[in-house]
Amino acid sequence: MGDVTMHPHRFDGRTAVVTGAASGIGAAIAAALIAEGAQVVGLDIDESGVREQAADLGDAFLPVTADVTVEAEVAAGIGVAAERFGGLDIAFNVAGGSRIGAVTDMAEADWDFTVDLVQKSVFLCTKHEARLMRDGGRGGSIVNISSLDGRIPMPGGSAYSTGKAGVVMFSKNAALELAPHRIRVNTVLPGLVDTPLVAAIMGYEPAKQMFLDRIPLGAAASAEQVAAPCLFLASADASYITGTELVVDGGWEISNFPNLARLAGG
Repeated sequence: MGDVTMHPHRFDGRTAVVTGAASGIGAAIAAALIAEGAQVVGLDIDESGVREQAADLGDAFLPVTADVTVEAEVAAGIGVAAERFGGLDIAFNVAGGSRIGAVTDMAEADWDFTVDLVQKSVFLCTKHEARLMRDGGRGGSIVNISSLDGRIPMPGGSAYSTGKAGVVMFSKNAALELAPHRIRVNTVLPGLVDTPLVAAIMGYEPAKQMFLDRIPLGAAASAEQVAAPCLFLASADASYITGTELVVDGGWEISNFPNLARLAGG
């Protein structure tokens, strides 16, 4: 799937918060940050999962169990960065999930669960991360994880796609408001990523192939291939980038036009 280059000293002495840190993209971001010198507060509702990450990643990873849809838990969890490490420099809001259903059939509770987890959590986390960064006076960077589904509708996924589209616009708004404090806010929109969230698809070959047929690069991303662009946006290399979004999808977004060359045997 391609190598991911590490930059060993890029985040020396920096403190990061990562939500959804127990698995998938969040775990990959946490591991990459620590490999590049950061100390990480990892938030996840999965207590055993986030503790396993701590066992793997060592003292530079501080596990915190928190529900990112509950403001009191968000505030307390992110506050650990200041209590233990004296402040916060960068943050990655990754936690997400979905309950699917047709628009005409979806239960209100499933809509609320999905939009709260996908969208409200990003607001709550950004709010408290930005407060710490503002109060520290050093500026900072926040990277919010949206999805290609925030641009492309998904049958049965109206709540998820709506929430992920909201993450993009919220992040632009936050970037505008937080720029005077030298806090940058950007969004990453992954396509198909080989994580536990899509294990059912990746494990069923006919469904997997339907996805891969639409992806020009011909493969799902590894979590590490999404983590690397996230770290770039949080790094000094992206110091003049704020309020924008980066699609990391192997070209999936551009592939909707039928490949008529197949009719000619191409």
